[in-house]
Amino acid sequence: MRPDFVFTKLSVGEEKALLNQLCIVAETVTGKDKLAMGKALFCLPKQKSEGNEDLTPKESESDTEEDKNDISQFPYVEFTGRDSVTCPTCQGTGRIPREQENQLVALIPYSDQRLRPRRTKLYVCLSVLLCLLLSGLAVFFLFPRTIDVSYIGVKSSYVTFDTDNRIVYINITNTLNITNNNYYPVEVTNITAQVQFYKTVIGKSLMSNVTTVVPLDMQQVDFSVPTVIANEMSYIFDFCTMQSIKVHNIVIMMQMTVTTVYFGHAEQISQEKYLYVDCGTNTTSLNGHMMVIQ
Repeated sequence: MRPDFVFTKLSVGEEKALLNQLCIVAETVTGKDKLAMGKALFCLPKQKSEGNEDLTPKESESDTEEDKNDISQFPYVEFTGRDSVTCPTCQGTGRIPREQENQLVALIPYSDQRLRPRRTKLYVCLSVLLCLLLSGLAVFFLFPRTIDVSYIGVKSSYVTFDTDNRIVYINITNTLNITNNNYYPVEVTNITAQVQFYKTVIGKSLMSNVTTVVPLDMQQVDFSVPTVIANEMSYIFDFCTMQSIKVHNIVIMMQMTVTTVYFGHAEQISQEKYLYVDCGTNTTSLNGHMMVIQ
């Protein structure tokens, strides 16, 4: 049998009472988790229509305060529709597990301002200027400069004679000034010297591990060359032992080569000088050095 429905026109008071009963029933059925939604469905304030009066201001204010208190109990609400999916990371809680902090990756939009740091051009220009400054300083201090070697002259000569074999022995001590114009130390590894009388070599010498010249400094180095005048040059013995002559100067040629090393690079500096040497007696220059023929 079809149930009979009776439609009765309700007054304003009866309509309010019926609406309150529906709110109570909805709150009981849906539970606390659906309280906000239940009230949203059943407890909406009635719109003003023709012939009906608005709700009193007191009732509206009380309902608003209750809604705020109920909403504050739910910090995160996810509304899922037909085409939406619950977030698999937080499972609708709005929080990620602590053990997954180092495993999850946050995606940042390309237009995010954090991807566009300010003053980028300024930092790039400062970096370029700093690199140029450091490069310029490195080139200035490390660029190799010339090492000056100047021959001062003969400091002393020690003469001995072998009258039986008509041989003259002369030990010649020379002086060099080595100037380092670099900003790093230079090592003088060896000095080689050779003495010639006319076209005949009468003496050679080699001095190793000489010294180290500090940056922007000059150091004086003395070295000796032993010479022997004999055989076909025996007539020099007669000249050097002649008593009627007070000064027995002979002209010799001194060839020197100085080898320096810095930063693993070896450099050789050679010089050639003509000298006056007294072969008749031991001689020491009063001012430190004898005459050099330019």
